[in-house]
Amino acid sequence: MFSYREPLPGDWDTKLDSFQKLLVLRCLRADSLVQGLQDFVSAQLGQRFIEPQTSDLSVVFTESSPSTPLIFVLSPGTDPAADLYKFADVMQFSKKMNAISLGQGQGPWAETLMHAAMKRGQWVFFQNCHLAPSWMPALERLIENIDPVKVHKDFRLWLTSLPSNKFPVSILQNGSKMTIEPPKGIKANLQKTYLRLTNDFISSSTKATHLKSLLLSLCLFHGIALERRKFGPLGFNIPYEFTDGDLNICISQLKMFLDEYQDVPYKVLTYTAGEINYGGRVTDDWDRRCLLSVLEDFYCPAVLIDNYVYSSSGVYRQIDTNLDIKGYLAYIRGLPINDTPDIFGLHDNANISFAQNETFALLGAVLRLQPRAASAGGKSLEEKVEEIVAGIVEKIPQPFSVQEVMEKYPVRYEESMNTVLIQEVIRYNKLLEVISKSLRDIVKALKGLVVMSSELELMANSLFNNMVPDMWKAKAYPSLKPLASWVSDLLQRIDFLQRWIHYGIPPVFWISGFFFPQAFLTGTLQNYARRSGTSIDTIGFDFEVIGKSVSEITEKPNTGCYIQGLFLEGARWDNQTGQLTDSRPKELYTEMALIWLIPKPNRKPPTSGVYICPIYKTLTRAGTLSTTGHSTNYVISVELPTDHIQRHWIKRGVALICALDY
Repeated sequence: MFSYREPLPGDWDTKLDSFQKLLVLRCLRADSLVQGLQDFVSAQLGQRFIEPQTSDLSVVFTESSPSTPLIFVLSPGTDPAADLYKFADVMQFSKKMNAISLGQGQGPWAETLMHAAMKRGQWVFFQNCHLAPSWMPALERLIENIDPVKVHKDFRLWLTSLPSNKFPVSILQNGSKMTIEPPKGIKANLQKTYLRLTNDFISSSTKATHLKSLLLSLCLFHGIALERRKFGPLGFNIPYEFTDGDLNICISQLKMFLDEYQDVPYKVLTYTAGEINYGGRVTDDWDRRCLLSVLEDFYCPAVLIDNYVYSSSGVYRQIDTNLDIKGYLAYIRGLPINDTPDIFGLHDNANISFAQNETFALLGAVLRLQPRAASAGGKSLEEKVEEIVAGIVEKIPQPFSVQEVMEKYPVRYEESMNTVLIQEVIRYNKLLEVISKSLRDIVKALKGLVVMSSELELMANSLFNNMVPDMWKAKAYPSLKPLASWVSDLLQRIDFLQRWIHYGIPPVFWISGFFFPQAFLTGTLQNYARRSGTSIDTIGFDFEVIGKSVSEITEKPNTGCYIQGLFLEGARWDNQTGQLTDSRPKELYTEMALIWLIPKPNRKPPTSGVYICPIYKTLTRAGTLSTTGHSTNYVISVELPTDHIQRHWIKRGVALICALDY
């Protein structure tokens, strides 16, 4: 077992200082770098710099005055209002506090409240300032005009706002700013919820024992729905902002339905929570499938069994229902601070993906803060960019001759692949033209022959940081690769098309090489429809995984096509058994075997024994909704044989990916 605190071998341990050791850690185990950095900061600056600070409103309040506003900077999943009302109670100001949620038309009303409060010595609480950008200049004026002599000494102005560029800078500079971080981890989420609950609420139910069991289940589900986000696309394609409000309405409904129905109405509970309260926020169909699969484990008859365990480790389980809220809180305090991936239904490798993403996000932020000035002896940005440009220029080929391709592969009724090829060639040509022109322009700009426009300056910075320039991305296919890998991937894609043009339709298609894979899939269905005289909208794909390697296949199949170049994330393909199986430790992505797509009319998909696995273009999985009604990142879903229930793979976030990020 590797530990990031492991001493380095030989005399490297004494040769390198603590910062240089971090560089070694970054190269060998990027997933452990954040922990290494925590140790470094703790040793250099002190432990308190890495521990979350608790928010104590009384401390902030004692330092404030009537003319300095107190500003809560909102972060997703938190609501400081409850904390403020509690604090107002303690200070005996709950009767003397006026709150208003800002929005359209609320400005004059807020102004009146503020003037009255300044005279009477009350508190005013303006929520969601970001929703009233047009009224912000008026608020700025009001605060500037507060006369410290005339204003009542008890007057205080509390504000909440999301980070917004419309928020007046002068208010920020003169005010006291606080932010409340949402609780991190399932333990902290459970604790937060159970501290709000009362024994009276539970004992007033006619089915108190059922309520206790299902309530723990529901709170665990809420924690998991929130915490799955940290695993990125393995958790959910889109990170949804589930709130305490979603949980509170589910708790009220749970109690109401238990009291109203004789038996526990699992169907009603699952529908209201999964499709409405939580599901109402979910915009991606694959995420809804995942959310409902997770919920199935928590709203089911099994959870009413004594000592029911939710995870294979047995840490998260049902406890004695005779205990009161205090007993439940004692159990929650004994839970681990860091969640284990098994409670989410994820593989242990998910933690590595999460840790790596956290590291790269941190390093990306550090890189953007780096000064651009060159030190003596080092190469300047201009010299470095010139070198990179020269390296790319000699690799980038000339655009394809569309005329020649059209002569060799004319549009033919019985061969749709010719149309697919021509469309791909046109798309790649547009990209190659943009790359060639911008590279020529930047060389001239660096030499001072033309003006360095803001676009070219951005491009130079991107090239310097080994990132793909935005003007290329705008004309390119989705990709997460850094610049060097992106260029070699582009050359492979062009080589794939050149071989197709030169040698004819390939026996195996490299699906990742297409600019627009959906057109290729439609072309395959169209070929079958035209040959068999069947309507294209009645045809679907059947799937067969082929155990052969690409080099063994020399002829294309009679119907359909072979595709290759996919990677599995969250699981691996076992060629021996011919089915999906769990990933090996530390193997985040594995190559998928060849898949044979076989068009079949009026096909009925199998109901069991398969996992319906989506194919995405990149690892982010989420895209924007395009005119075709699909996400720009989603390609198609394939059925992969498995001996597990489908829910097992859904919770693991298993998907096929066309291209990785390196």
